Amino acid sequence: MKTKASSPTQSHQGPLSWQLLLRWLREDDVISAEVAERTAHRMASADSAQHPVQRLALLGLPRQADGKLLDAEDLTQWLAVRAGLAHVRIDPLKVDVGKVADVMSAAYAERHRVLPIQVGISEVMVATAEPFVRDWVPEVERQTRRTVRLALASPQDITRYTAEFFALAKSVRAAVKTGGQNGLASFEQLVELGKSNKQLDANDQGVVQVVDWLWQYAFDQRASDIHLEPRREQGVIRFRIDGVLHPVYQLPIGVMNAMIARVKLLGRMDVVERRRPQDGRIKTLRPGVGGARGDEVEMRLSTLPTAFGEKLVMRIFDPDTTVKDLGALGFSAHDAQRWEGLTRRPHGVILVTGPTGSGKTTTLYATLKRLATEEVNVSTIEDPIEMIEPSFNQTQVQPHLDLDFAQGLRSLMRQDPDIIMVGEVRDLATAEMAVQAALTGHLVFTTLHTNDAPSAIMRLMELGIPPYLINATVLGVLAQRLVRTLCPACRVQEDEARVPASREALTELVKPWQVSGSYRPFKPVGCVDCRMTGFKGRMGLYELLTVSEAFKDKISHEPRIDLLRRQAVSDGMRPLRLAGAARIAEGLTTMEEVLACTPPIQ
Repeated sequence: MKTKASSPTQSHQGPLSWQLLLRWLREDDVISAEVAERTAHRMASADSAQHPVQRLALLGLPRQADGKLLDAEDLTQWLAVRAGLAHVRIDPLKVDVGKVADVMSAAYAERHRVLPIQVGISEVMVATAEPFVRDWVPEVERQTRRTVRLALASPQDITRYTAEFFALAKSVRAAVKTGGQNGLASFEQLVELGKSNKQLDANDQGVVQVVDWLWQYAFDQRASDIHLEPRREQGVIRFRIDGVLHPVYQLPIGVMNAMIARVKLLGRMDVVERRRPQDGRIKTLRPGVGGARGDEVEMRLSTLPTAFGEKLVMRIFDPDTTVKDLGALGFSAHDAQRWEGLTRRPHGVILVTGPTGSGKTTTLYATLKRLATEEVNVSTIEDPIEMIEPSFNQTQVQPHLDLDFAQGLRSLMRQDPDIIMVGEVRDLATAEMAVQAALTGHLVFTTLHTNDAPSAIMRLMELGIPPYLINATVLGVLAQRLVRTLCPACRVQEDEARVPASREALTELVKPWQVSGSYRPFKPVGCVDCRMTGFKGRMGLYELLTVSEAFKDKISHEPRIDLLRRQAVSDGMRPLRLAGAARIAEGLTTMEEVLACTPPIQ
């Protein structure tokens, strides 16, 4: 946003007021005179303790240049230029909360509306919402023995993160003080000393606060997994966001142990047992807007003993997963229509294949949710149950009770199911039961671990399923991968000069297929919204093989992978890499992402 150089800005001292901001906005031609006059009349008739930037943002002032309503970030960016300061959006993943709390107290930060966000050896960057109030700077420089570098951030961010960062630091420090500088040696000591309040307890208020903060923080950051990892000297918290792990915070090992104990307690797991892996589940609420009740979120818990203690991973399940349509999952119109046709068949086997973490379960849950009407009995056998879905009848594999996939599927056959989902075909017994279920009139969904769709047919043969049974039961195979999508807030279009070379590289990528149609390549840049990665969110790439009569003939007489691939393409299958190329051409992802996630076209 452009602004004029103006001497009143440089000479002004003291807190901001809405009158001052309104006058400057008019001087810089950001808003029209009519809007300024109307706004002044509205503001004068109401009093508020809110920061003037927040008050103006709530009014939705139209920008004179294009009519866009100015939000808090727009106003903050404009004000930063006016004040001659850098504009920052606070990224909590990049802030060392412990160091922030060492620079100043929470009361001091709230009083001056400032927040340290970067602490170096000789310099500390402090975000402020009052660019012309600087009487506190010499005191902070004297106390920290560092030079203060000011940056302007939105007052909402400063208010929010001041509360979060100092609350977390306070909770951790309180926990360390209670448990001693070296934390806990073992959970048994915590139990023995819990009554005397000399050691950390899973129900200790500080520990409860840290766990609650951790969950809310993970939801805000769109994390799919939370890792609590004990190391030699300390515990490490990491979030998996868009398939990539990000370090979040480091904790004393005693605090980490107490946090894990707290989560295990809530997940109804054996808190004392730390020598063997355990699984559990937790349901909690995502924070709502304006204090309203938020969505229910389910988390799957898994513990594992490691060299330095017990590690805990919490997998967060998106409550909107099962209501996504095929387009939201990433299906092209071509594949979505063919997939819908397969899933409406009365009986047969439909396979979904791909490596771990490629989104197979998400695709199956979203598909089954649409099929699970009141007239249909949908039953699943899973290991583990990924997400509790009320419209399914879900069964957990329990090997210690001799309930494996094959036995569970055999039992499900006597439960009058219409649609069956088997978590994974791992052996001949499970494959045979899936085939038998299809032969007796059931629609069976299951997964395999193969590189592409045609390889799934060869895998069934390797397990021992004869070709005539494959022809009689298998309806189709869906192979899939997940690629990161470009952040819409910061992606930029490739330079015109580079587009021909980029298109040539895309042509090489999809050979022997040919690229046609419009081509709009974008590249990642990085902003705070996407944690400077340039990517935000993921989408699926799909390769759908349908078993035609010609394909069945190849299975019966020439079961060679190259011939199966050729026939599948003739029947309408588009390779994974071709699906990726289409997303590159649409400007949704990059060539590097597609190359990293998809096998070459053969």
